[in-house]
Amino acid sequence: MRRTIEIVDYDPVWPEAFAAISQAVAAALGPLALRIEHVGSTSVPGLGAKPIIDLDVVIESPRLLPLVVEALGTLGYSHEGDGGIPGREAFRRDGSTAPEDGSGRAWPDHHLYVCARGSEELRRHLRFRDYLRSHPHDASRYEALKRDLAHRYPHDIDSYVGGKSAFVERILAVDGCGARV
Repeated sequence: MRRTIEIVDYDPVWPEAFAAISQAVAAALGPLALRIEHVGSTSVPGLGAKPIIDLDVVIESPRLLPLVVEALGTLGYSHEGDGGIPGREAFRRDGSTAPEDGSGRAWPDHHLYVCARGSEELRRHLRFRDYLRSHPHDASRYEALKRDLAHRYPHDIDSYVGGKSAFVERILAVDGCGARV
């Protein structure tokens, strides 16, 4: 299925959608999940984004992954592996009712990842999110870049993602005080 990449204005419902999805996931995972983080552009107030919620489930250790895979399977998620990104395990929804919490409701589009506490990929997600939350000018620049890329590559997710890479890496190269590291 060919999807069109579309950037929409920030929707104040996104944090509520994250909370509802994470609550269903947390209930199934119990103590396996240390916490669930809202990451990606929908986690930055005011930032336009693809209307897809990104969630990082944080677990104590990669050794727990088989138990997490089993528990998420009961909710209608399938493990897809790390997709070439060490430290981040991706899960695909088996249908619009995942997480299957018994309500039969269709959930908003979302991406679910599992990261071990202290993993580099988790640090990158949180650092980028937190930077954009505290630097609105750079968040606006990032939104403009994403809108331009979505316009230029409406059906090419690889070019869209690749076009954002240099911007993301520049932000991640800045320490908490705004200095390059």
